[in-house]
Amino acid sequence: MSEPKNLFHQTRQHVKTGNLSFLKKQVAEWQKLTKLIQPLLPQPEVWQVVCYEHGILTITGENQAMISQLGYLQKQYIFQLSQLEEFQNLKKLQIRLRENTEKSTIPQKSVQSLTPETQEMLQHAASFVNDAKLSQALLRLASNKK
Repeated sequence: MSEPKNLFHQTRQHVKTGNLSFLKKQVAEWQKLTKLIQPLLPQPEVWQVVCYEHGILTITGENQAMISQLGYLQKQYIFQLSQLEEFQNLKKLQIRLRENTEKSTIPQKSVQSLTPETQEMLQHAASFVNDAKLSQALLRLASNKK
């Protein structure tokens, strides 16, 4: 019986071209595998393949509940996925939590510039404060212009 082709094993053909072509090929394969597994795994999670070597498929998801569900039902999903030609030697699933890809936009409070009177009052207050750190902080605040 022949060994299954390991798409992620680096060969000597990449010595001259560098690792970039190897990485591009690897990412393309992961994307292909991601499209295959997505409809078969618990929904509405967006699963991503991050590695598939030695019969171990490592995937990520953003929802901890979906990850737990997949972990508990791992044997059933391994059986289901191993029916696909690409996952014939699948033995184990490793499921990892991935940070949310959508950046949450935190509204920035607009900083208003201080009036000259306020700046003068802060500088005056800094001269009366005995604590050097507090005095420096007041001076920095007074000079903070926008």
